Amino acid sequence: MSNIKCIIVEDEPLAVKILSDYVSQVPFLELQGSFKNAMDATDYLRQHEVHLIFLDIHLPKLKGMDFLKTLVHPPSVIITTAYHQYAVEGFNLNVTDYLLKPFEFERFLIAVNKVKLPVIAQPPASEIEPKKDFIFLNVQKKKVKILFPDILYIESQREYVKVVTTKNTYLSKMSTHEIEALLPPQLFKRIHRSFIVSVDKIESYTAEAVEVNGVEIPIGRGYREVVEGL
Repeated sequence: MSNIKCIIVEDEPLAVKILSDYVSQVPFLELQGSFKNAMDATDYLRQHEVHLIFLDIHLPKLKGMDFLKTLVHPPSVIITTAYHQYAVEGFNLNVTDYLLKPFEFERFLIAVNKVKLPVIAQPPASEIEPKKDFIFLNVQKKKVKILFPDILYIESQREYVKVVTTKNTYLSKMSTHEIEALLPPQLFKRIHRSFIVSVDKIESYTAEAVEVNGVEIPIGRGYREVVEGL
């Protein structure tokens, strides 16, 4: 059975630590990251698959319930808060459960056991296209073929992306979101808002940066778990 990929949206460090400890004790939960505000969480959700959000109500910038209302196709949500008065609103928004702080591990486990992974219909084998190992990029009014094994990393440069390969460097007018959608996720990982790296080309990493072909590339806040999970 696949693990349930989850994130924590919580601005209190102690609450994050407790939730992280609880998650680590449940074999089928996989913590992808924690975020101090809803805006950072929104950016992560746009780029990654998440099955479950542990969501606090009182957050800076955008409150938890308001954040939840902005999600067009929200994953499962478990509210974690010290305020019981939002329970009715939470359940009206189809949250999976509502945990009042402080809560024990047993109550946490009851909540996460309610979460179900989405069922994704698989197409017949005859309809599955063979995997490509390349993309074509628009570079100076022509289409250039870029092989996935040649790509070292990709850097956002405003309305362009810079694709650095073992052979050359290319500038193409597109966003990092657009090129990320064209790349196989098992081979390429976003480690920063502005950087996507080839997993196979990572030579070393610290908590702050990875090294690719001798180039140090920063790891963005909220993306450290992506690198540690490689």
